[in-house]
Amino acid sequence: MNDADYMKLAISLARATIGQTSPNPAVGAVLVKDGCLISTGVHLEAGTPHAEVHAISAAGPKANGATLYVTLEPCSHYGKTPPCAEAIIHSNIKKVFVACLDPNPLVAGRGIELLKKAGLTVEVGLCEEEALLLNEKFFHFIQTNTPFVTIKAAVTLDGKTATKTGDSKWITSEAARRDVHTLRHEHDAILVGINTVLLDNPLLTTRRPQGGKNPIRVILDSQLKIPLHANILQDKSAKTIIFTGNCIDQTKKNEIESFGAEVISFQSRSISIEEVLNELGERKILSVLVEGGSEVHASFIKSHLYQQIIVYIAPKMIGGRESIPFIGGGSLEKIADGTQLRFTKIEQIGPDLKITAKRCEKE
Repeated sequence: MNDADYMKLAISLARATIGQTSPNPAVGAVLVKDGCLISTGVHLEAGTPHAEVHAISAAGPKANGATLYVTLEPCSHYGKTPPCAEAIIHSNIKKVFVACLDPNPLVAGRGIELLKKAGLTVEVGLCEEEALLLNEKFFHFIQTNTPFVTIKAAVTLDGKTATKTGDSKWITSEAARRDVHTLRHEHDAILVGINTVLLDNPLLTTRRPQGGKNPIRVILDSQLKIPLHANILQDKSAKTIIFTGNCIDQTKKNEIESFGAEVISFQSRSISIEEVLNELGERKILSVLVEGGSEVHASFIKSHLYQQIIVYIAPKMIGGRESIPFIGGGSLEKIADGTQLRFTKIEQIGPDLKITAKRCEKE
C-alpha cells in the first residue's frame, strides 16, 4: 500500500461514522510503521476521544517513529477532549499526512503549526477532495453558522411527486426508500411543511434494518394547523420543533408543548426560510434534510438556501397537468432564468436512479 491507500483507508473508516459525530466532524486515522499497518482510529461520538487518540492508544509503544495518516487537521485546543496535536507530539510520531485543514477558527492551521514546531514532518493535501466531501456539512456550518441543506424528493420519470389527489405511495422501490432512511441518519434534522403532516401523518424517523439516529423533526406550520393526534407529536423518539407565524392560538400552542414539542413563532404572519435556518444554526444543527412538498421545495430553491438536491427517479410516469411536480411556485418565462446545478453522483438503487446535484457557486 502507498500513502494514498492509507489515507483512503482512514477516509473509509470516517465515512462509516457519518451521522453520529455531530456537531463534530467525522475523522479517521491510520498509523503505519516500517511498511506495516499498526493501528487505526475513528472519532465515534462528540465528547469522546478523537480518531488520532484512538489510533495512538491502540498502537502503544509502536507509535514511536510511526507515520500518521489523518483525514482532518488535528485539533490544537482544549474542548471536551485535550488537543490531538499534543498527543501526536508526545507519542513521538515522526511524520503526519493530513488530508485537509480544519476551517474551525479554534484550529485553522494551528494544529499543523504545533506539529511542525515540534519537529514533525507534515504534509497536507493527500486525498483532499475526498476528505472535503466527507465533512462538507461540517465545513459549511463552520463557515456560515447555518445548516447544510439537502433537498430530497422521489419523483416519476416525468418529474411528478404525486397524483392530483395527493397519492404518492409508493413512487420509488423499497430499496430506494431504505436509502432515504440512511440520508435521515446522516442529517441532524428533517424538515417538512404542514401539508405533508396533514396528508401523510409521517413519523419522520430513521428506520434502517441496522438502526440509526433519529433526526430532529422540524415542521413549517405558519397557522399552527397541526392536529394534536399527529404522529410527530405522539411519538417521543425524536425532538420536534414547529415554526409558526405570529397569529396562532396560544391555547393550542400550550397543548402542543405539553407533548414535549417546541413551538417557535416569528414576528410576521409568514415563515422566513432564512430565519428558520439561522435559528437551527444557533442550536448547533449542522445539517437539514428537506422532505417537504413542492411549495416548500420551491421556497428553499427560490431563496437559494440549499446546498444539494437528491432526487430518486422511478421508471414510472403519471402525466397530467394537475399532477404534483417536484417544485411548485410560479413558472419562469425563459430557460435562461432557470437554476443551474451540477451533477456530482448518479447511481442505480434497485430499479430507480439516485441523482445528486450541487448548487453552482453562481446561480
